[in-house]
Amino acid sequence: MEPRNFDGEADRPRSAGAKQTGRVLVIGPYLRVRAGGADTQSESHVQRDAEARLDEAAGLARAIDLVIADAIIAPISQIRPATYIGKGKVEEIAALAKSLDVELVVMDCALAPIQQRNLEKELHAKVLDRTGLILEIFGRRAKTREGSLQVELAHLNYQRSRLVRSWTHLERQRGGFGFMGGPGETQIEADRRLIQERISKLEGELKKVQATRRLHRAGRQRVPYRVVALVGYTNAGKSTLFNRLTRADVQAADMLFATLDPTLRALTLPHGGKAMLSDTVGFISNLPTQLVAAFRATLEEVLEADVILHVRDISHEDAEAQQSDVDAVLRQLGINPDDSGRIIEVWNKIDRYDAEQREELLNIAARRPEDHPAMLVSAVSGEGIDALLAAIEERLAAKRTTLDLSIDAADGAGISWLHRNAEVLAKELHDGRFDMTVRVDETKRDIVVNRFDAVPRVA
Repeated sequence: MEPRNFDGEADRPRSAGAKQTGRVLVIGPYLRVRAGGADTQSESHVQRDAEARLDEAAGLARAIDLVIADAIIAPISQIRPATYIGKGKVEEIAALAKSLDVELVVMDCALAPIQQRNLEKELHAKVLDRTGLILEIFGRRAKTREGSLQVELAHLNYQRSRLVRSWTHLERQRGGFGFMGGPGETQIEADRRLIQERISKLEGELKKVQATRRLHRAGRQRVPYRVVALVGYTNAGKSTLFNRLTRADVQAADMLFATLDPTLRALTLPHGGKAMLSDTVGFISNLPTQLVAAFRATLEEVLEADVILHVRDISHEDAEAQQSDVDAVLRQLGINPDDSGRIIEVWNKIDRYDAEQREELLNIAARRPEDHPAMLVSAVSGEGIDALLAAIEERLAAKRTTLDLSIDAADGAGISWLHRNAEVLAKELHDGRFDMTVRVDETKRDIVVNRFDAVPRVA
């Protein structure tokens, strides 16, 4: 069977508006846990429950409107080079796929090109691995020009690895011209060359995107606005929290990868200061390396952020494993997940707990080290949001200077400038002058000191 996408055409990503309603069989080919509890397939899966992993894979399929005919776990003792799973398992799945009349088999693992080809031949159905499925979701969800470029680049890098000589339609040779022409380049070489040319073009366009983002960041630094970035496992509630904090209307749904394109909104802090809040794409276990590389321009907002909010769905049965997966991606980006001065852990969805469970959760959070606190919130109900905003302001304030000054009450322009360019922590009127305490960025410290005779506040 020749390789094709869901729309039946080879080597082209699905359009964003396409629908797919074919019946799908989801297979979880997970390595059996060996003595001692170590799962050798992936370090991040040490604590992950097989049922939860399968449910996540089914959720990924449903995210692009696929109809799940069945979802089963196929435990394996070792990975087979030819088909990933053993021959007996292949025969069982082939019989099940035939009885269910499925058009697609989703394997919740990363398949080598030859493994994918052999499985399609044996199962008589299209086979898609975890990487391919996530790429299909991203292709559906990308709305902006930048997002589309990033998805297409990741998709082409993935397809390039699928061009193996085992595909018979890629082995035909094009004849030369006239009697003197040689056999010409093979179809696989032509396809690979065309894909590489497109990849080079996309990489050039993404460099322009990166340059534009650098200009935007430079503009914010001149204001300057501090940047707070949301990161977390997909469906942890980042977009709902983003909407709660900024009163925005970013799409938020109980769905994997409901949000893809990055969004920036102004965040108002308790004492009137401003910051920029960035909502980013959700992470997931075994996030394809192609996507991490392609979305680096978007994730630069995280790299440049002054404060990072790691949003966790604390009610999820695999919350600890999801935290490990997010930490792994942060390390890939060069960010230390243990940097307590920069990262705030946010335990979201506490509204799903009853009073007794919530009290237990509060006790667990209270026992954490002071330099690694956990903020308990409900993005839906708003519980804990004020405390979270105060914690964000405190982290940002650690990089700012607090100054005391006295200004003539008639100096309206000066007072207005201070309100626009500093956080006014206190203001009292005495004998026609305002005694003020303000907090300013280091870039404006000297301006305030020289213009208003301000002095650093004594702790």
